[in-house]
Amino acid sequence: MSTRPSPTPVQDPLETERAHLADSRAALRAMREHTESLDIRDVTANWVNAEVLASEIEQRIKALADLADTPLFFGRLDYHRAVATGQDAEDEHGFRFYIGRRHVHDAQGDPMVIDWRAPVSQPFYQASRKDPKNVELRRRFGYDGGALTAYEDEHLSDPDEEETVSALLQREIEKPRVGPMRDIVATIQPEQDEIVRGALSETVCVQGGPGTGKTAVGLHRVAYLLYAHRERLARSGTLVIGPNRSFLRYIEQVLPTLGELEVKQATVDELVAHVEVSAEDGATAAALKGDARMAEVLRRAVRAGVTLPTEPVVVVRGSRRWRVPVHELVEIVEELLSRDIRYAAAGEALPQRVAHAVLVRMEQAGEAPDDRVQNAVARNPAVKAAVKAIWPPVNPAKLVARLLSDPAFLAEQAEGVLTAEEQAEILWAKPPRSVRSARWSRADAVLIDEAHDLVSRTGSLGHVVLDEAQDLSPMQYRAVGRRCSTGSATVLGDIAQGTTPWATGSWAEALGHLGKPGAHVEELTQGFRVPREVIAYASRLLPAIAPQLSEATSIREAPGAFAVQPVDAERLDAATLDACRAALTHEGSTGLIAADARVPALREALAAAGMTHVEPGQETDAATRLTLVPASLAKGLEYDYVVLDEPAAVVDGEPDPRTGLRRLYVALTRAVSGLTVVHATPLPAELA
Repeated sequence: MSTRPSPTPVQDPLETERAHLADSRAALRAMREHTESLDIRDVTANWVNAEVLASEIEQRIKALADLADTPLFFGRLDYHRAVATGQDAEDEHGFRFYIGRRHVHDAQGDPMVIDWRAPVSQPFYQASRKDPKNVELRRRFGYDGGALTAYEDEHLSDPDEEETVSALLQREIEKPRVGPMRDIVATIQPEQDEIVRGALSETVCVQGGPGTGKTAVGLHRVAYLLYAHRERLARSGTLVIGPNRSFLRYIEQVLPTLGELEVKQATVDELVAHVEVSAEDGATAAALKGDARMAEVLRRAVRAGVTLPTEPVVVVRGSRRWRVPVHELVEIVEELLSRDIRYAAAGEALPQRVAHAVLVRMEQAGEAPDDRVQNAVARNPAVKAAVKAIWPPVNPAKLVARLLSDPAFLAEQAEGVLTAEEQAEILWAKPPRSVRSARWSRADAVLIDEAHDLVSRTGSLGHVVLDEAQDLSPMQYRAVGRRCSTGSATVLGDIAQGTTPWATGSWAEALGHLGKPGAHVEELTQGFRVPREVIAYASRLLPAIAPQLSEATSIREAPGAFAVQPVDAERLDAATLDACRAALTHEGSTGLIAADARVPALREALAAAGMTHVEPGQETDAATRLTLVPASLAKGLEYDYVVLDEPAAVVDGEPDPRTGLRRLYVALTRAVSGLTVVHATPLPAELA
C-alpha cells in the first residue's frame, strides 16, 4: 500500500489537520466527478452488460458521496519510517495514515484517507502501550458536525506516558443523540474490533450487557465483511434481522455512513410472511408452537400423505407393455422416505426411479433406451397417475391449517412428541371454512415457513446478522438458520433482556436451533453507553433475571445524572411530565418509557400540556426531542435522557414476574446521560 510522507510541520497542528481534511474532501469530489464522467457507450458487448455496468457505476457514485456532517477521517497513525519501509532507523521522518470511513486517494493514486476496514487501520483500534504495534503516535480528532475542532495524541512508544481513557472518545460516546443510531467506527474498542474482523466462515454469538455496543459491532461486522469479501457476498447476499420495524428504522443509517448501501433489513415476521397475520396466540399456545418439537410434528405431517403402492405400474410403449411390480415400487418409495431430502425433490425423483425400473427391463429385453426414453417414460400417464396417488403434492399452508384444526390428524402426527394437553392447547378453537378464511398468528406463520422448507429448500445467504436474538423461539431460530445454512451469522443479544415467554435460556441451546452448534460465544461486559450509576442500579436485577451473567461495567468516568422520585399517586402524571421538562432542558433526545397500559394516559397528558412528542420509529429533530416509548418497544433504543414512569407497572404488565423484571431491566438501561425514575407504587423489592 502506498504511504504519504509527513507534511512539513507548521506552527498550528490543528490548521494543518484542517487543511488535510479540506484536501481530502476535494480529492473525494474529484473521485466522484471522474466516475460521473466515465463514458461506457462502446465498452460493453451487449445491452445486458451495459445495464450491469451502468448500475455498478451508479452505485459507485452513491458510495462516493461526501456526507457534510460526517467526519471524513477520525484518526491518524504515525509510524517510524524504519518500521514502514525497513530503512535505517536514524531516518526520523515518519509515515502517517489517516483513518476514516472510506478510502480517498489523490490524483496520483496515493491514499489521503485509509478505510477503517483495511489491515493497515487495525492498529488504530488494537495498539496500546503494552503492544504499540510499531505505532509511534495515535491521534484522535474531535468534530462538531463536519468541522474539525480538536485533536488528542497518544504517544504509544513513550513508556512514561500514563494509560488514560481518551477524553475525545468519551465525548464522542456522550455526544447528544437526536435522530437515528450513529456508527461507532471512531470509538471501537479492541475487544469489539476482534469480533468485527472475524473470518467470514465464523459464526459468532455476542452476549453483551446494555450499552456494550453489540448492535453496532454487528453492523460494523457486516460492513467489514462486505469490504473484505465483496464479490462473494455480492453473489450470496447479506441480511440484518431486527426485532421490529421501529428498531430497524433506528439503525438503518449506520451502514450507509460506512459506505454500504445495499444491505437488506427485515424482521423475523417479514421473513416468514407466507400468510397474513391477523390473530394472536395466548402465551402458552405461542410457546408451544415455537417449541423445537413442532419441527418433528411437521416433518411427520408432510410425509403423512405418502401411500405405499398396492398396484403395479404398467407402461405401454408402442406394442410393448412394461410392468413394474408392487414390491419394487414399495422399495423405491421406502428408500425415498428414508433419505433426508426435501419432499418436493423426492416427489420429482419418484417418476424417474420408476422410469429407470422400466428402462432396466427394456435393456434386459435387448433394447437400447437413452435418457430421452427415460424422460418420456417418466411423463407417461400411467407413471404420472401412480406418482400422484403415492406422493401427492403438499401445500404448506393447507397442511398447517389441517394440523391445527383436525384433532385426529394432530394426534397422529404428534404421538409421543406432544402430550394430549399440549395438543389441545395449540388446536384452533374454531376450524376455518378454508385456508383463505383462516386467522393466522405469528407463530402459525413460522410453522408454515418450516413446512415450506420441508417441501422445498430455503435459499441461503452469505451472512446474516441477528439482533436481539434472546427473544426468539426455537422455531424462529430455525427459520433464521435456514437463511444462512451455507453461510455464517453474527448473533447479538443479552439473556438478561429476554422478555418473551420462550426467551433464550442459554446461547448453546439457541445456536443449536440455529444450526450453528459450533459457533463461539463472545461476552462484552464493558459498557460505553450507559452511565456508571445507572448501570449499577439496573444491575441490582441481575441476580433475579440472569444470575449466570457477569455484571456490566462502564468505561465512562462521568457517573451520569440519576434520580429516583417517589410521588403521590394523584401526582404521578404531573411529576412524570415535570421530569420530562427537566430532561428537555439538556441537549439531545429524551425518552419517556412507560408500561404499555400507561401509554394512552400519558399521551393524553402530554397533549393537554402542549408537549409535542413522537412515537418509536419516528425520527426526532431539534424541535421535537421527546419520544413516548411503550416498554415493550424500548429494547435496542437509546436516548440521552430517560424518564421511566412507574417501574412496578412495567413489571406487572408481563405475564410472569421474571419477564417483568427483565422488561424493567431493559427500560432502565436506555439512557446515555441521565435517568429519572418516577413512581407512586413501591419499587420492586429487587431494586431495594
